[in-house]
Amino acid sequence: MAKLQCMAKITAVTEIAEGIFSMWLLVPEIASQAVSGQFISLYCENKDTLLPRPISLCEINREEGTLRIVFRVVGAGTLEFSQKNAGEEIRVLGPLGNGFPVSECQTGKKAVLIGGGIGIPPLLQLSKEIPGEVTVVLGYRNADTFLLQELEKAAQRVVVATEDGSIGTKGNVIDAIRGEKIQGDVIYSCGPTPMLRGVKAWGLEENVPAWLSLEEKMACGIGACLACVCQSTDVDNHSKVHNKRICKDGPVFLSTEIEL
Repeated sequence: MAKLQCMAKITAVTEIAEGIFSMWLLVPEIASQAVSGQFISLYCENKDTLLPRPISLCEINREEGTLRIVFRVVGAGTLEFSQKNAGEEIRVLGPLGNGFPVSECQTGKKAVLIGGGIGIPPLLQLSKEIPGEVTVVLGYRNADTFLLQELEKAAQRVVVATEDGSIGTKGNVIDAIRGEKIQGDVIYSCGPTPMLRGVKAWGLEENVPAWLSLEEKMACGIGACLACVCQSTDVDNHSKVHNKRICKDGPVFLSTEIEL
């Protein structure tokens, strides 16, 4: 799969929750080969903002040649992206990383997709690609949700947890999973490390394989700089130590391959 750096035309930018933006990009060269779980790097026009910003893919429309990203404004780079308008162009690099192994969930198997915060967007495309029964478990801070209705249309079942208890189970995604007695044959998850640590433990407890997409700040995004590494259970062929590059070897890993 070839990585391409090119100009993408912005077709829509919308704020879908407080500080959360959805952006559609017309970029057929990347959309034609992208898969769920991968990400793209976006470059800022502001030259003081040197490094590109990695953002996961929320939706992929290969027929129309478009990609959708959903991101939270957390700094100068994402603020610049949120202020873009339809018709403008932005430089992107992608597709990057490896995606979710959809083949692990054949027809007849039950998949549990678990997302927290800005780790929720990648689950939308994934939920559309899995052939079997899909249960999605989502963790939000409060009732200011995003992508909830779209995921409810894409999956057979959606369960919500909120930190303040305003919607669904009060607590985290593991509290919701135990409270709703959710079971599955394979787990896919994306979100903050504490959540992924809980998902890994639950998967081991249930003897169910769990594929985790890690969130990490990145520099090059292509595996050259070793700025975004996680500890692995085996020795990495590239660095010769117990490290894996999240941008290159990931961001999706089998939970037993990494230490959290």
